[in-house]
Amino acid sequence: MSNKRSYNLFIFFVMFGFLSCRKDKPADKIKPNIMIQQGGVFISNEGNFQFGNAKISYYNPSENSISEDVFETANNRPLGDVCQSVCFYNSKAYVVVNNSGKIEVVNEKTFVSTAIINGFVSPRYFLPVSNAKAFVTDLYTNKIYVVDLTTNQISGNIPVGGWCEEMAMVYGKVFITSKEGNYLYVADAINDLLIDSIQIGFSSNSIVQDKNAKLWVLCDGNQTNSIYPSLHRINPANHMVEQSFQFSSINDAPWRLKLNGSADTLYFLNKGVYKMSILENTIPLQPFISSSGSNFYGLGVNPENSEIYVSDAIDYVQKGQIYRYKSSGSLMNTFKAGIIPSDFYFR
Repeated sequence: MSNKRSYNLFIFFVMFGFLSCRKDKPADKIKPNIMIQQGGVFISNEGNFQFGNAKISYYNPSENSISEDVFETANNRPLGDVCQSVCFYNSKAYVVVNNSGKIEVVNEKTFVSTAIINGFVSPRYFLPVSNAKAFVTDLYTNKIYVVDLTTNQISGNIPVGGWCEEMAMVYGKVFITSKEGNYLYVADAINDLLIDSIQIGFSSNSIVQDKNAKLWVLCDGNQTNSIYPSLHRINPANHMVEQSFQFSSINDAPWRLKLNGSADTLYFLNKGVYKMSILENTIPLQPFISSSGSNFYGLGVNPENSEIYVSDAIDYVQKGQIYRYKSSGSLMNTFKAGIIPSDFYFR
């Protein structure tokens, strides 16, 4: 698994899978070839750590059909080991393959690979900061990679203190979440320099920018040291923390922070799906969508219609289940994707 919450379960679930994998029911319609249309949804499937079975699925909501592995279909080879994230930029998709230590550069419409960016240890998230340059976070290297998008090669790095995750760029500055500390790093996107560290909650995992250009950062906390999970609103102009929310239980595990299309409503996972207006003064105590015993692992909100997609990793061995909800929270339909579906990309 790409996230440390999942690493410890790896050995158990591999053995469990050999003994008890069940045959999945087929999806409503399975397409062998990719047919990308406007309004579709790409789904990144991590696959099992060290098994090399990561996949990119493509779901067509209008036809209720799914292409199970658009990368292998287009390239006649598997994607690699643990698909961590995908970034769409300038008619290309940059597919970050964590344990393979690479980024596949593919054509957004055909998913044919046009280049491979190598040299990473354990890449996590990719953020374009200009037409010619991108930043990439990493699990182990204590630095942010700088990538030349013209040559598709690593051109430099920015030292940081440990494992970093998601990033957001505002006003020419890149704000970088940090899983192993209580700081949000700030880097100059032009000069590739760390310029500030904003003290927030411990172990930040995800970041979004709302309609007022304010940043929201979600933090894991730390049960061992009795540090509660937290949520923070930050002014990116002056780096001030304007509002902080502490979760009510040390056992809460919030992550996968998302925004709707109008960027005025936050969504995140904490077993169930939680929904919160950016104007609220408290964190909601009850989920908007209950997990009902499912293993909710990935979350996406369609910016066009606020439909909510949630993945269920089930046992981390068999194909994951996708739940598609209306904006009201009522279930529309379900379908299967790959193993450990983790994120959604709306095109």
